[in-house]
Amino acid sequence: MAALLLRPVGRYCLHGHLSPQLCIRKIHFSAVPLGTSAKEEMERFWNKNTGSNRPLSPHITIYSWSLPMAMSIGHRGTGVALSAGVSLFGLSALLLPGNFESHLELVKSLSLGPVLIHSAKFALAFPLTYHTWNGVRHLMWDLGKGLKIPQLTQSGVAVLVLSVLSSLGLAAM
Repeated sequence: MAALLLRPVGRYCLHGHLSPQLCIRKIHFSAVPLGTSAKEEMERFWNKNTGSNRPLSPHITIYSWSLPMAMSIGHRGTGVALSAGVSLFGLSALLLPGNFESHLELVKSLSLGPVLIHSAKFALAFPLTYHTWNGVRHLMWDLGKGLKIPQLTQSGVAVLVLSVLSSLGLAAM
């Protein structure tokens, strides 16, 4: 950082063949004075940008939704949901009284219908299978495969189909 600041001073001294004391006195920096605070800089920034009447960029309304865009958001969302679910399950296993068998007996005693049970299983399995299959898709991208726009859409549809089929298979167990 110091080298970047002293570079103009050195060039000025070399070109003028002056002593370092004279060079420092004559050089003028056009940077923002160090006395300004971050709040003042932000106010100056927003005053300049609101005066130009430009929209904030990037703004969500200027993009048309596409399958890869939605799947990217879904991948991040399922990652957060899976992390939160595992954390909550671990905390509940530590803090709630009883063991897994007693909680399983409690669910069985509620006499929930098979449709509700399979729907709940599907709802638990889908984020896991979606995140897994989409992770495989991302690994293929890391290898440089499937990066053209038609291939992105095809692989997105394949991930959705595989996720639903895998989730149905896990829910049927």
